[in-house]
Formats: sequence, C-alpha cells, structure tokens
Amino acid sequence: MIGDDGHKYGEIGTDEGRAIAEEKGLDLVEVSPDAKPPVVKLMDYGKFKYEQQKKAAEARKKQKVIEIKEIKMRPTIDDHDYDVKMRSMRRFFDDGDKVKITLRFRGREMAHQNIGMELLNRIQKDTETFAKMEQWPKLEGRQMMMVLAPR
Repeated sequence: MIGDDGHKYGEIGTDEGRAIAEEKGLDLVEVSPDAKPPVVKLMDYGKFKYEQQKKAAEARKKQKVIEIKEIKMRPTIDDHDYDVKMRSMRRFFDDGDKVKITLRFRGREMAHQNIGMELLNRIQKDTETFAKMEQWPKLEGRQMMMVLAPR
C-alpha cells in the first residue's frame, strides 16, 4: 500500500488498508491489480478524476484540426490573379492547413493539358520553401488536382 503523500506502508491486509483509508477520509484505489501482491494507493478519487478531466480538456484545447482548403484556377490564369491566389495559399499554410489546387479545363482547353501541368509545376516551385507536395498532379475528368501540405 502507498500513502497519499508517497509514503510506502508495505504489505498490509485489505481490512487494515480500508481502516487507514477511512481514518484519513480517502479512497483506497487499486493501482496495479496484476502485481503480486496487488498495489493499492490512498487518494481522493473524485479529485483524481476531476484532474484527469481537466488535463484531457486542456490537451483537446491545444489540438489543431488540419483542414484542406481548396483553391480553384483556370489554366489561362493571369499574373495578378495568380499572385492573389498565392497570397491566400501562403496564409493557409501559415495557419497549418493543407491546400488542394484544382485546375478546371473548359472546352478546347482539354487539348492543351500541358499548359495546366506547367502551371501546377510553377505553383510547386513557388511554394517549395514553405510547402511540400503531398499528392502529385492528376487528371480527373475535366479537372487536374494537386495537394500541398505545409513544411
């Protein structure tokens, strides 16, 4: 048996342990039931449970949920529009989110998929200092997609 202040009582009987716990107004909690002999500890179990809940709540509060933000472009995007998209992408990476870049092809643009691939390669080169490629560019129907994650 271990006391509430860390004092070791040694091996004592169950009835004697309960009597000591009742005398101090504490609970007798079995810490290691598989040990020979089983190890019990004197503690205020309600207070212990409360502290465990507080620690769990604090850990949940510090967690960051990673979201996937999507940026949609066209293969013929202009330089200024590209810069605006890059600024928002940079903001997403600073927040710790992943970014999914989607290129939409319309009409005869499907015949020039190399332009879209060049644009995605340009994005990858411009962001390689603060982002890494998580999913390589792939074509799905009329869209080409790529996923980047913050470094």
